[in-house]
Amino acid sequence: MSQAKRIVLAARPVGEPRPSDFRIEEFVVPTPGAGELLLRTIWLSLDPYMRGRMSEGPSYAAPVPVGGVMEGETVSEVAVSNNPEFARGDIVRTRAGWLTHAIANGKGLIKVDPKLGPISTSIGVLGMPGMTAYTGLLDIGQPKPGETVVVAAASGAVGSAVGQIAKIKGARAVGIAGGKEKCDYVTKELGFDACIDHRDPNFAAKLKEACPNGVDVYFENVGGAVFEAVFPLLNAFARVPVCGLIAHYNDTEAKPPKWAAAMMRATLTKRLTFRGFIVSDFAARHGDFLRDMSGWVRDGRVKYKEFVTEGLDSAPSAFIGLLKGANFGKQLVRVGPDKA
Repeated sequence: MSQAKRIVLAARPVGEPRPSDFRIEEFVVPTPGAGELLLRTIWLSLDPYMRGRMSEGPSYAAPVPVGGVMEGETVSEVAVSNNPEFARGDIVRTRAGWLTHAIANGKGLIKVDPKLGPISTSIGVLGMPGMTAYTGLLDIGQPKPGETVVVAAASGAVGSAVGQIAKIKGARAVGIAGGKEKCDYVTKELGFDACIDHRDPNFAAKLKEACPNGVDVYFENVGGAVFEAVFPLLNAFARVPVCGLIAHYNDTEAKPPKWAAAMMRATLTKRLTFRGFIVSDFAARHGDFLRDMSGWVRDGRVKYKEFVTEGLDSAPSAFIGLLKGANFGKQLVRVGPDKA
């Protein structure tokens, strides 16, 4: 019998996840029943939100149970179909999780059109990360020509798209990233107007210098010291889409920041808008997103980078690295052969 693999949550992490928090299990490749499909995973997306799913605390989605398969979006091939709506060989996007094979009943599966680009992009620039950037920036940030948009984690899957869309809309894009190589990529390859290394001892001063007219939109992916440097630069009526807070995902206790009172005062006097969001809030915008983003990618106006590790076994270490900023671009795991 053919063997399949899955990665389950072995223990809830305290602070940073460790390899021992995951467990690799083997199981027999299942046989689909009536109306079902057998899916073979090709690509697995790794994203920072998964850290929240490993914890038991309240969130916008239920946590992964201990012993349960780690959650994740995949691009999969239909290996066997007993469902008339799908044929063997179809490529689909689904939330199968960290495994090599899965059974599905067809519900929630989205067929991937290989004509739009490499199928891996359906969980990257043309998938959830790209749509997060598109809707968070355009629907919440609402950049206007000539305004300054600052983007945290600017070399990542979401941040890189945010800055490029800001440029398309006529705004000035300033990125924040970790290290010279990433900052050079953000400016020289992606076309941002500036990118500041958050590891620089003079980070706050250099960020202020890069934003002489202040900040009108701050796309928040990080929190922590990065937010503290951006906050004083926010202009009156600035908009802050809050997409992620990766600097805090491994916190073991809540510590109210000493500047909380100053933040509330500035929110009032500057009439600031902070809005947290989940990409599913904007599900009705998917058609607009796919039309615009696929066109921008095709025309070379939006570029993307993929950071790929090989084999399902690499997922835990790749995910741990992702939370530390080790990835350069969209973090993917190639679980199986990509025949497309």
